Amino acid sequence: MASHRWRALAPLFVLVVLAALISVANPNFLEVRNLIRIANSASVPLTLAMGTTFIILLGSIDLSVEGAVSLSAMVLVLLAANNLNDNNYGWAAVAAAVAASTVMGLASGVIQTMLRIPSFMATLGTWFIGLGFSVFMLGGSAVRLVDPALRGLALSRFLGLPFAVWIAAAAFAFAVVIQYYTRVGRHIVAVGGGEDVAELSGINLVRVRIAAFGLAGFFYGIAGVLAAAQLGQSDAVIGDGRMFAAVTAVVVGGTSLTGGEGGVVNTLIGVIIVTVLSNGMILLGISPYVQQTAQGLMIIAAVALTLDRTRLKIVK
Repeated sequence: MASHRWRALAPLFVLVVLAALISVANPNFLEVRNLIRIANSASVPLTLAMGTTFIILLGSIDLSVEGAVSLSAMVLVLLAANNLNDNNYGWAAVAAAVAASTVMGLASGVIQTMLRIPSFMATLGTWFIGLGFSVFMLGGSAVRLVDPALRGLALSRFLGLPFAVWIAAAAFAFAVVIQYYTRVGRHIVAVGGGEDVAELSGINLVRVRIAAFGLAGFFYGIAGVLAAAQLGQSDAVIGDGRMFAAVTAVVVGGTSLTGGEGGVVNTLIGVIIVTVLSNGMILLGISPYVQQTAQGLMIIAAVALTLDRTRLKIVK
């Protein structure tokens, strides 16, 4: 019991110590301007990681993140005011972008459950489908987003914070409601904790898995919209590297890769840890290559500390 409590509190302890060390090394870390910068930098990773959390809670893995982000951003820029065509559907483009990514997530769930293939293979396929479709529609080039209202998601502020931060906070609140206050959320955790027991309890495994992947696609779609708004454009590589960031945040936050343990609150802490570490290393002038090495070591350490080895008969 004591070890379980330690694993639950470890990410929060790491965050406090990390922030304290960076503050001592560079007092500028605690400036309001820098804290706002951290919050803005965390908005897209947090939204992405909300979706990834539900998949990892299942005990599965989702490799379609980058393809879903690319697809969502592509739909947004091509339907909103842009420099390639005459479309100007405004906020309807946002709905279409999120819907496209959600459908992609549902497709991943259907493929995985109906064909009974591993989730990483099913989502690897949908990743390339989404990415390929995005490249085809964009013609291999970057398309600028010129809709002022949609660009305002990144440029405009409310109470001193960019709108992207508020949207990410709303996505987090929505994820909390789903996990802790809905049947779907409870069933996702139950399936991750043990499929056999969940099935004996009357839970429809197929339906829960498809719902989880659909939820993930929904959050990826929102993240794609925010990414396009922040960059002011979309291209085929807009999602590059985002899967690693999302999975890292989930694992560092303490959600177990074996499923059934952790959740979106843990992921929030994980996102903050990853973002604070990156921001701190930039303030300290550390090389980007060293930053990548530090992130790699961090995810290995996080898995080692949060994995309950008593639940593993074999490691493969």
